[in-house]
Amino acid sequence: MKIFLRTLCALCGFGFLASTQAAGLDQLKSFLDTNRSARGMFTQTVIAKSGKKPQRSTGIFALQRPGKFRWSYETPYKQLLVSDGNKLWSYDTDLNQVAVKKLGTAFGASPAALLAGQDLDKHFVLKEGAAADGLEFIEATPKGSDASFERVKIGFAANRPVSMEIHDSFGQVTMLRFTQFEANPALPASLFRFVAPAGADVVGE
Repeated sequence: MKIFLRTLCALCGFGFLASTQAAGLDQLKSFLDTNRSARGMFTQTVIAKSGKKPQRSTGIFALQRPGKFRWSYETPYKQLLVSDGNKLWSYDTDLNQVAVKKLGTAFGASPAALLAGQDLDKHFVLKEGAAADGLEFIEATPKGSDASFERVKIGFAANRPVSMEIHDSFGQVTMLRFTQFEANPALPASLFRFVAPAGADVVGE
């Protein structure tokens, strides 16, 4: 969980389908063209370069383009990230601490922007990846030299993201699997606002 959290803060079931499905870049375009909002569940696995036991976590997510998302880790411990398109809040329940920062222009080149952002060609070099496990993949490499990750792979089926694989500059790999994906749900504006709990320690902007 930590590596995806650090990436965001620093920078800001599906079945097998027939081989006739659209290529990855076409599915990405279709997803961005037809989905203004989405929600679902995720499983995240972080694999360290050292080879130590992978860290696994699960949670729920919601997004509304451009720039709004809510990423809630439920197990093995709770942590919440919320963006209203201008600011990003990170709330650690155990520490009762909130970190807040402006997203700024860096969000456009973050992994989250591949699902919740816009103008992807401005920030990424996009190319087709090799199909595998019934999914069509795209690969995205940030154009900026100051990004904290090296590349991202997203697997698509039926014009929806099923998996995301983030390779960071420290040799760690974060693998995400999206399930119970709901396209274009009506999401309340309050979902993308955050109010610090009473007594919480708030740091940042």
